[in-house]
Amino acid sequence: MTRTIDFIFDFASPNGYFALKGLRGVAKRTGVPVKVIPCLLGGIFKATGNQAPFVAFGGVKGKMDYEMLEIRRFVARYGLTAFRMNPHFPINSLMAMRGLCAVEPGPDFDRYLEAVSAGYWERRLAMGDPAVLQSVLDDAGLDGAEILARAGTDEVKAILAANTEAAVARGVFGVPTFFVGEEMFFGKERLDQLEVLLSAA
Repeated sequence: MTRTIDFIFDFASPNGYFALKGLRGVAKRTGVPVKVIPCLLGGIFKATGNQAPFVAFGGVKGKMDYEMLEIRRFVARYGLTAFRMNPHFPINSLMAMRGLCAVEPGPDFDRYLEAVSAGYWERRLAMGDPAVLQSVLDDAGLDGAEILARAGTDEVKAILAANTEAAVARGVFGVPTFFVGEEMFFGKERLDQLEVLLSAA
């Protein structure tokens, strides 16, 4: 049976962006492909009672300073010098995630993923604005208007909802989460553990 890394993903999370970049190296070194599964982080939070770190730990002295330190370390380790914290954070990702669900796996999916991730976490754009999202897609050579039209259909809405429900049923409580079979890993800091598992088998 061919193994994959199931990656529970939402553009809204900067840690999702970091994991997306870091997973490329893991996949290359281990020969195990990544399957990006679009989910809605807000829906996961609602279903599990979880909160974003800046909400849950914002009042804890030193906690968010340490979170930023971890980000700087991760950026340095993986050479992610294009990363910029988005001034519009937190950013609504509903339309962006529905749009990703509207694109079939393949080159257009990968182009969408790259362009929209960059819009959120490199170009510092207001990606919750559908006009901005469409412009980013158009700039990437995609038909932004067509994709967003499909993103508004009941069929595509149902895909994102089903993906999110299925993720919660697997035990997901946040992004980024990875699965190899039944083995679950949470957080960008778990990429090393994930690679050890894949390399040992």
